[in-house]
Amino acid sequence: MKFLHDILEKQRPAFEKGGKLEKYFYAFEALETFMFTPATTAPAKGAHIRDAIDLKRMMMTVVIAMLPPLLFGIWNIGNLHYLALGQADATFMAKVMIGLQQSLPIIIVAYTAGALVEVPFALIRKHPINEGFLVTGMLIPLVMPPDIPLWQVALATIFAILVAKEVFGGTGMNILNVALTARAFLYFAYPTDISGTKVWTFLDGGKPIDGFSGATALGVVAERSTQISEAKSDFAGQAVAALADKTYAWMPDLFSFESMFIGTIPGSIGETSTLACLLGALILIATGVGSWKIIVSVFGGAYLTGLLLNGLAVNAYMDLPAHYHLVMGGLAFGAVYMATDPVSAAHTELGKWIYGFLIGVMTIIIRVFNPAYPEGIMLAVLLMNVFAPLIDYYVVQANKNRRLKRATV
Repeated sequence: MKFLHDILEKQRPAFEKGGKLEKYFYAFEALETFMFTPATTAPAKGAHIRDAIDLKRMMMTVVIAMLPPLLFGIWNIGNLHYLALGQADATFMAKVMIGLQQSLPIIIVAYTAGALVEVPFALIRKHPINEGFLVTGMLIPLVMPPDIPLWQVALATIFAILVAKEVFGGTGMNILNVALTARAFLYFAYPTDISGTKVWTFLDGGKPIDGFSGATALGVVAERSTQISEAKSDFAGQAVAALADKTYAWMPDLFSFESMFIGTIPGSIGETSTLACLLGALILIATGVGSWKIIVSVFGGAYLTGLLLNGLAVNAYMDLPAHYHLVMGGLAFGAVYMATDPVSAAHTELGKWIYGFLIGVMTIIIRVFNPAYPEGIMLAVLLMNVFAPLIDYYVVQANKNRRLKRATV
């Protein structure tokens, strides 16, 4: 590695001020700092905060925290692929290879499309290429279904970085979560490929066994709720019954609570496993990168809203047990990786509780009362991204008023 570093250092004068490749300095610096630790340090004297954490280490910590849902998602793609073929006895490696075949192109396209935007903006603005896209480039594939067309991934990535990030000034200045902006763009532009009711189908264009459907758990409940409402029949217990009815001989408990918690169900690549997301949450919390207050309050808001709707139930979806909401759809993934975005989330301590709680509340309300879109975490997080500065403003104002009263006394 030292040999490679020495080669890069020999090229540095050509990229520094006065060199013939001066305008490409930030691209060179991005390559070097991505591969090696920067040599710059705080002065030995003076009041400087010295800490092991910097933007690169912070972003790499988030990438590491995303490995559990990524690795599980890769295996789950292959698992569902072979289940659709009626080959439940396929080997572990066979499933992983199918998963890699589907997921790696999506990841590569997302990073490549992002670089096509990030690098030119850095060169034009003459500022370093930030490591923020290390996270965004992985988050975008994780919120995509495994059979999403690659050109849509590229288009959504470019749109999200341009509209949700670069127009606001780049990394650290964005108002909206970039990865969710990419998913929202595809949802409204190409809803048939990324809808909340059916985001997984048999891969490679083959024909699955008779009767197999790629519908998600949320789609199954939404469909049954609509059928019961139109028939004006008793809805009590119908939501859970709909999940129990969606079974196959080779997987009788496809949508059981345990299966949804573990994640062996259809869905986007990284969202299906609540367990894997919780493992990622432990990494973020232990390293201090993610806010446990936001994560806990999202789950709390969703659970309490589910309980309230159970008491007011007038349809099958409202009758769905509150704890089922916590393991269905992308709630866990959104709570752990999207809501905790340190840029677009609330920053005050009380504001984090309010921000997360309202995300949980809005997620369940959107799910239950919007049959056209049974998932709600995406819209809930984006909506609260917009209100996060307002929440922080009123929290700060309340603190100032309290202190002014004490000072007056």
